[in-house]
Amino acid sequence: MRDLAREVGLALLNQNARMVTAESCTGGWVAELLTQIPGSSAWFDSGYVTYSNQAKQRMLGVSAETLLVKGAVSEPVVVQMAEGARQDADVDIAVAISGVAGPDGGSERKPVGTVWFAWAIRGYPTVTCLSFFSGDRQAIRAQAVEQALNGVLAYLPAQTCIPEKI
Repeated sequence: MRDLAREVGLALLNQNARMVTAESCTGGWVAELLTQIPGSSAWFDSGYVTYSNQAKQRMLGVSAETLLVKGAVSEPVVVQMAEGARQDADVDIAVAISGVAGPDGGSERKPVGTVWFAWAIRGYPTVTCLSFFSGDRQAIRAQAVEQALNGVLAYLPAQTCIPEKI
C-alpha cells in the first residue's frame, strides 16, 4: 500500500493538486499512509477522522436527518463527508469512507464488509462506490484503504507527465 500511496502523491504533485481525507471505518489509515511519504505536505492538506455521527455533523456538516434516515454507512453520508471535507479544506480532491468493519455492527441490509466511498473533485461531480469486502476487521479496513487510494488515482483529472520522485 505504500507504493500505492506514493503513486497518489506523485499524481497529486504532477497536477499541482492537494487532497484531504474524511475517514470513518479506516480511522485515519489513509492519511497515515500518505503522510509517511516525505514531502507530502506539498499535496496532502489534512485528514478528518469522523468516527461518530456527531463528529460527522460537527466537522463535515453531514445532515443529522440524513444520518437518521439513511445511516452512517450510506451513499448520501459519504457524499456529504467528501464534499464537506473538500470545501472546508479548500483542496482539489477529497475521499470519504464509511463502512462496517466488524466483527460486530453488521445487519441484513448492511453486513460486515459493507463500505461506501465518495470522491469529491473540484469542478467535477462527486463519484461514489459501494463495496463489499471480506475477511476480519483488519482485512476489511485494508481493502477499504486500498480502494480509497485507487479511487484518487482514477478520479484525479488525467495526468500528462509524472515526476520520477517526490
